[in-house]
Amino acid sequence: MRKLSFVPMLAMLLANGGCAHSGAMGSGENVSTLQSKPLESGHAPVNGINMYYEVHGRRDGVPLVLLHGGGSTIEVTFSRVLPVFASSRRVIAVEEQGHGRTTDRNAPVTFESSADDVAALLRYLKVDKADIFGFSNGASVALQVAIRHPRLVRKMVFASSITKRDGAQPQLWEFMKQADFSNMPQPLKDAFLRVNPDVQQLKTMQYKDAERMRTFEDVPDELVRSVHAPTLIVLGDQDIVKPEHAVELTRLISGARLLILPGGHGDYLGEAVMTQKDSRYPELTARLIEEFLDSP
Repeated sequence: MRKLSFVPMLAMLLANGGCAHSGAMGSGENVSTLQSKPLESGHAPVNGINMYYEVHGRRDGVPLVLLHGGGSTIEVTFSRVLPVFASSRRVIAVEEQGHGRTTDRNAPVTFESSADDVAALLRYLKVDKADIFGFSNGASVALQVAIRHPRLVRKMVFASSITKRDGAQPQLWEFMKQADFSNMPQPLKDAFLRVNPDVQQLKTMQYKDAERMRTFEDVPDELVRSVHAPTLIVLGDQDIVKPEHAVELTRLISGARLLILPGGHGDYLGEAVMTQKDSRYPELTARLIEEFLDSP
């Protein structure tokens, strides 16, 4: 196994709860130009917040719900893969409590509360069942949707996240002790402010995300086993997630499949903070995920 590139990767992770990529956004790049144009966008009043959402692609069919990484926006995590998904299916992309265009509430950000927000949004949009694709912190939210609202989930993609503290490389937790707004990567600050100029909300979001990871608690195995939705576990071969933890998850979730792709945390999605814009990995990743979603 190749040595993990912890220094550049965790420089991004330590400020954002294990969520961002190690690259840097090119100067002046507008990540929104990489997205497909939404059919619909707006804010849904759910559980005391106004949750931002976008609908892309087709207007019918089982939707694919995209849940971004912590500290990020829709554009940061999914701008390279969203147009691929939207070319053949209905896609609903959302922003979590306090992130980007979604308002905050006077309460911590938790995976459980965010899962309840997603469920409320789907009810608001009159969606009875959906496929859920979460990346990093978004995957932890997706897992909680599957646990707390199982009837809403047809299939789940659980990408680059953990259910146990020891499922992550130990360096992550050491770096998380240092997480602070001052060392939050500038590209992520810029991406947030591009869609929401409220600097105080940005600071609050960074603090809540970092605190969520600093206080991360293991998800009991029995809850993980309770997930019956067909699940695809995805990670990079140089990810912050230990490969053996991903294998463990395939054994805990009945019938789960495992996909390990080249690269670090988020490389295979081509997050908008990457420097390499000509990589074919994002499209290939999206096509592989589509194969899983379309399979019987």
